[in-house]
Amino acid sequence: MSSTNTRFALGQQDIPTAWYNIAADFAEPMPPMLNPATNKLLSPEMLEAIFAKPIAEQEFSQERWIEIPDEVRDVLALWRPTPLLRSVRLEKALDTPAHIYYKYEGSSPAGSHKPNSAIPQAFYNKQAGIKRLATETGAGQWGSSLSLACQLFGLECTVYMVGSSYRQKPYRRMAMETWGATVHASPSMETEFGRRVRAEDPHTAGSLGIAISEAVEDTLKNPGTKYALGSVLNHVCLHQTVIGQEAIRQMEMAGEEPDVVVGCAGGGSNFAGIAFPFLREKIVNGKKTRILAVEPSACPSLTKGELRYDFGDTAMTTPLMKMYTLGADFMPPSLHAGGLRYHGMAPTVSHAFQQGLCEARSYEQHEVFEAATLFARAEGIIPAPESSHAIKAVIDEALEAKKEGKKRVIVFNLSGHGLLDLPSFEAFRLGSINA
Repeated sequence: MSSTNTRFALGQQDIPTAWYNIAADFAEPMPPMLNPATNKLLSPEMLEAIFAKPIAEQEFSQERWIEIPDEVRDVLALWRPTPLLRSVRLEKALDTPAHIYYKYEGSSPAGSHKPNSAIPQAFYNKQAGIKRLATETGAGQWGSSLSLACQLFGLECTVYMVGSSYRQKPYRRMAMETWGATVHASPSMETEFGRRVRAEDPHTAGSLGIAISEAVEDTLKNPGTKYALGSVLNHVCLHQTVIGQEAIRQMEMAGEEPDVVVGCAGGGSNFAGIAFPFLREKIVNGKKTRILAVEPSACPSLTKGELRYDFGDTAMTTPLMKMYTLGADFMPPSLHAGGLRYHGMAPTVSHAFQQGLCEARSYEQHEVFEAATLFARAEGIIPAPESSHAIKAVIDEALEAKKEGKKRVIVFNLSGHGLLDLPSFEAFRLGSINA
């Protein structure tokens, strides 16, 4: 075996021309979103109070392929297509017969997969004449990405960043502010809901549910402002499918088909990006690929949540969605994988899981950082804590292959680098990170 990683690269002409909408291929239709005031079906027009019209339409679309505007593809070409690499050094470190491949999304300007949706969302809002976007962010990857996208399209950007991450990850805030965004630690004093939460618990770590509530309140109270979401909803998962589409072509270049496809799962965008195009191969072409979603034990919506209608935010102002949820009022601990601290799972991912199309497992934080450190020392790339959950599952899969003495082809989404998450790795190295 060569000691050098093999890189499979596409050209700019290979950037996907359409997003894949998995809703079109489910054998059983997805449960619809409901109006929380009436419990009746929600219409696209109702979503236009917070989203630009094209985004609201995409949320409800049943089209299998939705064309990517040329203006969006031109910006994506700043870093796409992203490379697929075979992890020869990690394979050697594990002494496994498994072949391990990773799709590396850390080459984007913001260092993660999140610009794949931030760019089209900023584009559609600019087209609609919107002047300002409000959003939430957990670890800061989405906030950074939307800040960049707003700068590229000439929009103002306000970000409500979960308080624990705001304090743990100051460089993400600095990146957002460098790109021109205004950033508030959530819960903040900027919104009525934020002030109420702080009054009830002055020492709260915050949560994505609270930050979403603040961003939605900001949107509804300020004319010329729309809301932008970085995960969970169908249109976000849709935008991320450029990842899996490219990965399928790159695996063809490698001459292999995956036995297992792995992605970390918080709200669902990372997992959906790599998994949904491969899920289409299962649904439409009968492929036997196992699809694995990996989440933190501290916030295990798929592995321990309940499938039911729930709100997407803590203030309970969003539409009701059928999803695996720990409850809109669930307050997760301030784990270092801040992007996975969400109480529910994307409705599309939840539906795929409920239909038996994918599997799920969860891990404790310390074992995730052990896996991340092994990967960094073998491959050179320091992974984001979120993606490190996928790495832990990949290592376990590779060790199972070793035990069985059989080859197993594993593909996972390395959704970003961890260069702005180094305090988390320092805490792990010094033994001060919790379970």
